[in-house]
Amino acid sequence: MRTDPILLRLRQICLSLPNTKETLMWGKPHFRVGEHIFAGYTDEDTSKGGTGGPAIGCKLEKQHARAILEDSRFRPAPYVGRYGWVSMDAAGISDWNEVRALIEESYRLIAPKTKSKGSPQRSPRTAEKRKGMSKR
Repeated sequence: MRTDPILLRLRQICLSLPNTKETLMWGKPHFRVGEHIFAGYTDEDTSKGGTGGPAIGCKLEKQHARAILEDSRFRPAPYVGRYGWVSMDAAGISDWNEVRALIEESYRLIAPKTKSKGSPQRSPRTAEKRKGMSKR
């Protein structure tokens, strides 16, 4: 899989973003910002509804994810589709700028937000969840 041309292009896009790294998860390459996954790749997508070929997974704004599912190249990602994650059939990608835009959107959604230089900021929803967990 290391010489897979799709993975090589995806790797180039993902690792060009700040504070990113590649890790193996479930035996497949995933790309993280900090410790959070923002994109993934499989060369054999056999998940429910998968084509059996290569696929790229990323997170989109929920409204964007719903709209993009009208395109037959996309489907909800297994297990996390309800959170805006989609899988794209990567066989025959003709527009790598489109892939870059999707990956950058995912990165923006997953990357830690900052209040000021170097200070991570949690979303109000995350803060509420943490408060609720500490009461248990």
